[in-house]
Amino acid sequence: MTLVTLLDAAHAAVSAKPDDDRLRLRFYERLADGELFLLLAEESRGTTFSPRIFDLEDGPVVLVFDNEDRLARFSGGIAPYAALPGRVIAQAMKGQGIGLGVNLGVAPSSMMLPPEALDWLAIALETTPEAVEARPESFHPPKGLPEALLEGLDAKIARATGLATGVLLAGVTYEGGRRGHLLAFLDAAPGAEAALARAASEALVFSGVEAGEMDVVFLQASSPVAQAMERAAVRFDLPADAPAIAPLAADARPAPGMDPSRPPRLR
Repeated sequence: MTLVTLLDAAHAAVSAKPDDDRLRLRFYERLADGELFLLLAEESRGTTFSPRIFDLEDGPVVLVFDNEDRLARFSGGIAPYAALPGRVIAQAMKGQGIGLGVNLGVAPSSMMLPPEALDWLAIALETTPEAVEARPESFHPPKGLPEALLEGLDAKIARATGLATGVLLAGVTYEGGRRGHLLAFLDAAPGAEAALARAASEALVFSGVEAGEMDVVFLQASSPVAQAMERAAVRFDLPADAPAIAPLAADARPAPGMDPSRPPRLR
C-alpha cells in the first residue's frame, strides 16, 4: 500500500486547483508545520549543520523529504540528515537565493520551490502581533469566520497542549462600536504568551483572512471577563501545566512588503 502523507494530500489538492489561493496557503502551512528531513553534506555537529547543495540548471537547491524512508530511497541508503520543522528550514534559507526540492523523485508531492517562495514563507512566519488596548462592551457567538480560519485555529490549538487550560473564541463589540472576534487563551503557562499569540497570527495569515479581524487576549479562567465571554464563546479545552495571567490584546498584522493572501504558485 502506498503511503500518502499530509504533505502529499496538500500538494494533490493544490495541484488539482492551482489558482486556489486558499489551497496554496494550506500547502505552505503544512510545509511549515511539518517535520522535514534535510539532506546534509556531512554529519551535523551539535546545532550546526551544513545542507547538501545541488547546483541545478535553475540554480542551487537543498533537498528535504517528509519521512526518512523517502530520503533513504532518494540517496540509495544511509545519508546524513537533520530533522527540522519546515519553518526552521525556510527561515534559515531566507535571502540566500537557494531553492527547496521537496520529495524529489520519490513521492507524489515531488516538487521544486524557488528561492522567492521560501522567502515568502519565511516572511509569512515572521508575522508578529501588535499590542493594542481596547475594552470589550459585550460578547456574542462567533459569526462569519471562514472555515479555513476555524480549521487553522483548531490545528494550532491542538498543538498547544500544556500551554493553556482552554481557549475561547467569541464575537466582541468594543467601546466605541468596533466589532470583531476575540480569541482568549485561559491560564497561559508562564512565558507561553508570545508563542500562543504567534500561533493565532499564523492561523490568520495562512487562512487568507485580512488583518484586524481577530484579536488575542490572555485571561485567567476565573476572571469576570473570561466568564462573560464564555457564555457566548466556542470553547476548546486543553490540559495546562500551570496557570498564569498575562493580559494582552493583539491584532495579527502581516510583515511589511508581502501579501499573505497571495502565496507563490507551486511548480
